[in-house]
Amino acid sequence: MAEPAVKSAIKPATKPATKTDNKIIDKGLDRGIAGLTREKITRVINQVIKGETGARLKLYVETCIHCGLCSDACHYYLSHDKNPLFSPVGKVKQTMWEMLKKKGRVSPDFIKKASIIASTECNVCKRCAMYCPFGIDIAYIMLIVRRICHLLGVTPLYIQDTAHSHSATMNQMWVKDDEWIDTLQWQEEEAQAEIPSLRIPLEKEGADIMYSVIGPEPKFQAQLIYQTAILMNVAGINWTMPATPGWDNSDMAMYTGDNEIMGRLKKVHYETAARLKVKKIVMGECGHAFRSVFDMGNRWLGWKMPPIPVVHAVEFYFDLIKEGKIKIKKKFQDAVSLHDPCNIIRGAGLAEKIRYVINAICENFIEMEPNREHNYCCGAGGGVINCGAPYKLNRMKGSKVKADQLSTAKAKGAKLIIAPCHNCHSGLEDITQHYQINMEIKFIGDILYEVMEKPE
Repeated sequence: MAEPAVKSAIKPATKPATKTDNKIIDKGLDRGIAGLTREKITRVINQVIKGETGARLKLYVETCIHCGLCSDACHYYLSHDKNPLFSPVGKVKQTMWEMLKKKGRVSPDFIKKASIIASTECNVCKRCAMYCPFGIDIAYIMLIVRRICHLLGVTPLYIQDTAHSHSATMNQMWVKDDEWIDTLQWQEEEAQAEIPSLRIPLEKEGADIMYSVIGPEPKFQAQLIYQTAILMNVAGINWTMPATPGWDNSDMAMYTGDNEIMGRLKKVHYETAARLKVKKIVMGECGHAFRSVFDMGNRWLGWKMPPIPVVHAVEFYFDLIKEGKIKIKKKFQDAVSLHDPCNIIRGAGLAEKIRYVINAICENFIEMEPNREHNYCCGAGGGVINCGAPYKLNRMKGSKVKADQLSTAKAKGAKLIIAPCHNCHSGLEDITQHYQINMEIKFIGDILYEVMEKPE
């Protein structure tokens, strides 16, 4: 691929732009580059670019004129005083463009730097693609950089450990098979105190819905399974959950560039639904998991669309409320604001359906500004929070613009943030604590469970 003749329109600052060196120690990166040779690096880069990318990457890099119009879309750029090195095009120039310009002849230290930029300074949230006059998907380019780094064995340690968990257990949190079943039975017993006839049906063939969750729910947030069981029972849904691997719909391998593990995970997920002969898969409130089964993992397996219909919890709630299967006893009274998760708003177009649900269950809804597909990323998704503690402070610096947005919503009267995504929850909790913004964060299901009509 030839480099376009047009030079970058991003002008250097008065002083050369630099990034603060926090001397982050990441054994995953350091051990990875220790065994690299320039010959291996060149071979892997060219293998990926020539063998896996095709016309899409070629079109993007030859179309980009480095105008910098994508810059103001990026929360990292805005949060770092508009340092051009944090702009989307700046990140591409520091990674993919160098690889292309030098035909893959780059050093191990360059690969370490590229891995840090692609994995911890870009949430692949796709907000920049909306601002690019040519619609270039910079998230795709960053994922290709992560793919190259993965094949070279240079991936941040914490997220690589999660990918290992996926590989070994088919779930994100090293949950054993018997622990999964025990958790479901435990939540069933808890819910029976409220509705004695309630069951969480396991391995029920021919159900209308297979409900799937992500690993942290049975590990840390089992009450969300409890709430869903109540919801399904009250709405009269014919549903089931699997007792075998395939129950976890999350996928950090997708974000490390380990497409092979991503494919295995999605194959097991869909094969489980097919074995149970369900009509539809309903996913819990998670954004990246939806992206993995609806937009990336399925395509890696060669499916243009998922082989079994799959919907996010937001769409499921929308249908239940609109069809009258769930009735609201009394709306939630505290003023709420909404964080729009990137992967279900920009990625799935659920902006209006989520607002229908929130207005149906909440008395006082205060919009963030900007909102819908223009809402700022939480700074956690895209696998960034999963890169772990070494990068937390940098992540907080990159989330300053999000903190300002939350503070503005609070000043307008919002006491609570609704975020229908697990990674968004974690990211927003970190932001509110770091910037001392006193706001509670809830899932839609938390509020829906509280305000819906239930049997006396």
